[in-house]
Amino acid sequence: MRTPDSPTTDPADTHRLRAALGRFTTGVAVVTATSPAGRPVGMTVNSFTSVSLAPPLVLFCASRRSSLYPVFAGAAAFGVNILRDGQTAESRRFAGPGLDRFAGLRPRAGRTGVPLLPRALATLECVEPELRPAGDHDVIIGRVAVVEMDAGELDQPLVYYAGGYHSLDTDHAWWSAWRE
Repeated sequence: MRTPDSPTTDPADTHRLRAALGRFTTGVAVVTATSPAGRPVGMTVNSFTSVSLAPPLVLFCASRRSSLYPVFAGAAAFGVNILRDGQTAESRRFAGPGLDRFAGLRPRAGRTGVPLLPRALATLECVEPELRPAGDHDVIIGRVAVVEMDAGELDQPLVYYAGGYHSLDTDHAWWSAWRE
């Protein structure tokens, strides 16, 4: 039987809350947009999720303290680049500080004009962003206008758990059955 280790009800215990939330496995995505000066910008998020299929809506959360927040808050469109296993370097690049996270990369412009990362497992181009305040973040909801995926082999996604990047264990029968 599992017993909790010193439970807390202190809502200010952000370290403990962060550790608990880190036990939820997520995919990793880089959201991208174009700054008012025409420069591509992007940031790594694991707060990406689908909202609705009809209409097709997705969301991500952006900290109002982020240096890129004003770009995403004012963008007419944004891209979601779902990273594949093997793109840990890209995830770290877009998670770290720095003005030009695209240095040395060759992004392509999507149909809506947003920059899209090479080799992404899938990309979504979203329009008509709507911002909703939520604590120290804004929830940014966008209508999916364009979806692209590799037509070939189904690759593994990059996953994040307990503060680190991981791969799925694809030796299980469910993976083989799902791929067929």
